[in-house]
Amino acid sequence: MSIPSTDTSRPVVFRYLVPVHVEVEDGLVCRVTIIDETPVRDPTAVEGDRAYLDEAVRASNDGQPWPSWQFGY
Repeated sequence: MSIPSTDTSRPVVFRYLVPVHVEVEDGLVCRVTIIDETPVRDPTAVEGDRAYLDEAVRASNDGQPWPSWQFGY
């Protein structure tokens, strides 16, 4: 199957494992830091056309510096 080359948006949602740092205080999770500077490895398509998964991974894994994301107080 050939994939047509167009300039239109082809949204693909995928998931993959990333390292996280979890801080716990008094037995409760108070902060989670997602370290998303690692390359995308073994992605799984969640939504969208799976035929474009490789293209989506290449676009998200193009060497740009990614910050870490923190949730919590």
